[in-house]
Amino acid sequence: MHFRGRVEADSQDPALEIVEQLRRMPAPVFGLVPQRHLEDWDAFGLSSSAHDGRLTSCEVSISYTLWRNPHNIDDPVNFAELDEEARELAYQEVARDRPRWLRERVRRMRYPLLWEAVVTHWSADPRDDLEARLVAHVNHVLLNRFQEGRATGALPPELDSPVDERHVEYGVRVRLDGFERSGIRIDTDPDVFGVGVAVDEHTVVTASLPRDELRFIEVAIARRPL
Repeated sequence: MHFRGRVEADSQDPALEIVEQLRRMPAPVFGLVPQRHLEDWDAFGLSSSAHDGRLTSCEVSISYTLWRNPHNIDDPVNFAELDEEARELAYQEVARDRPRWLRERVRRMRYPLLWEAVVTHWSADPRDDLEARLVAHVNHVLLNRFQEGRATGALPPELDSPVDERHVEYGVRVRLDGFERSGIRIDTDPDVFGVGVAVDEHTVVTASLPRDELRFIEVAIARRPL
C-alpha cells in the first residue's frame, strides 16, 4: 500500500469517491452474500472504458477481509502469513494525525484478504463471453496472489499452468439473488476455485476464491447495496 506525499488528517477516504461513481454505473454491483466469515468494508476496484464520451464497458471488483474465527479477531488463526516486507508495512506505526481510514487500511493488512473475489463485468454491447471472463479472473488472482510457485520469468512474470476455457465446466447451479441460475465453474486449479453466471445480455459476474479458504465461504452471489 503506497500513498504519495503527505496524507492529511482531514483527507477524504478515496473509497467514498469510488462508491459515488458506482452509484452512477449502468448496472448493479454484485458480491458474495453477507456471511459471518467475511467482512465487506467497501474495498472496491473500478475500471472502465469509453469511446466518444460513451461508456462502453466497466468492471467492479470487491475484496473481503476473511475472519476464520469471527468471534475473536485476535485469535492467531485470523492473521495472514506475511513475508518480512509485508509484515513491516502491516505493523508500522501510523501517526495519529493521519486520517482514520489510512490507519485502518494499514491495520487490515495483517489479516487475510480475498482480493478481487467477485467482479461484475458490464458491456454496453451485448456479449457472450462469460467463459473468457471467468478464465481471465481466475488467472488474474493466481498471478497476483499466488506468485510464489506459480509465476515464472522476469518482470512482468508469466503464470505457470494457467487455466483456460478447456477447464470450464458447464451446467453448474449458481445462486444469484436467492435463485438458482445456470452458470459455469472452474474447479481444476489447485489454488483457486472460480464460478461465473450471466445476469443479463450486458452483465456477467465472476467469483475467484482461494481454494484453501472455501470451507469458510458460502459461494452465493447477490446484488450489493451502495
